[in-house]
Amino acid sequence: MKLAYRDIEPFVKAPNPAARVILAYGPDNGLMKERASIMGKTVVEDLSDPFNAITLSTDVLSDDPARLTDEAGAISMMGGDRLIRIEDAGDKVTPLVKTYLENPSESALIILEAGELSPRSSLRKLCESAKNAAAVPCYVEDERDLGRLIRETFQAEGVGIDQDAVTWLAANISGDRQKARNELEKLITYKGHDKTPVSIHDVQACCGEAGALALDDLVYATAGHNTLGALRTFNQLMEEGVSFVVILRSLQTHFRKLHLTKTKAEKGESIESAMKTLSPPIFFKQQNAFKAQVNRWSENGISKVLQKLMALEAQCKQTGAPVETLCSQAVLGISKSR
Repeated sequence: MKLAYRDIEPFVKAPNPAARVILAYGPDNGLMKERASIMGKTVVEDLSDPFNAITLSTDVLSDDPARLTDEAGAISMMGGDRLIRIEDAGDKVTPLVKTYLENPSESALIILEAGELSPRSSLRKLCESAKNAAAVPCYVEDERDLGRLIRETFQAEGVGIDQDAVTWLAANISGDRQKARNELEKLITYKGHDKTPVSIHDVQACCGEAGALALDDLVYATAGHNTLGALRTFNQLMEEGVSFVVILRSLQTHFRKLHLTKTKAEKGESIESAMKTLSPPIFFKQQNAFKAQVNRWSENGISKVLQKLMALEAQCKQTGAPVETLCSQAVLGISKSR
């Protein structure tokens, strides 16, 4: 089935039960991943559930074509429906999907995750035309869609936001849903326990050019032991007038994610699996760098950094504290730590 624009969001939140295979595709990788996850959670609460959820690659299915039917027909030891996610789906899997749709399982949902597919794509054509399949397009959102996302995000946090702040944000964080989510998380972190409405001043301080671009550069350079790059980016942020609170809390958020991932990895879980539980997820272009940092840092080292950052924030809030000097010394020290 082919979805009209107005039907996409309602379908994502509550997929039509007739669709036993759903194709999520489009150039906005972040939006595609987010929609695939939302639809997947209508079947299983935990996408990493070892009994009721499995993720397969196109290469695995190419080597073992029967795997798709076998997984869909498997009965979970714990009961309940099963979710099968196929990553990097493309026209190569069209014959397999077509055969499967002739007799699909009523207790399994298959979600195909794909990049941009042209109207001539055989996989897209199949899912759009089949009565027991559906195609969910994921294109870069316009400012109207982002405006809705922004308002819903802050409403969920119990925080209001001024309309001029919504307008500015929607115009400046477009391009990828996952990246937009990351920017909104930074703004929520910046507000902290302050429940006053988000203003245009808040969003420009947190998500301006420096906030949107250099903050990520700073945290990855600092955690990646790139001292020169970290100090250069820190100075850029200072020149742009970015608040020290934004800088410190961005570092805290990053190291908390490292700590959570490292802790799970130490217990035997793969880093890739642990990273998938992070919310919002690591931006796909930064995943390799993040994984390298998880491997490089010790759990104890990450804990010490988090303690140092929390103490530093309290110190910087004291009247007369040399904020810029204290923060630059912290960036220097952390970038040289292990």
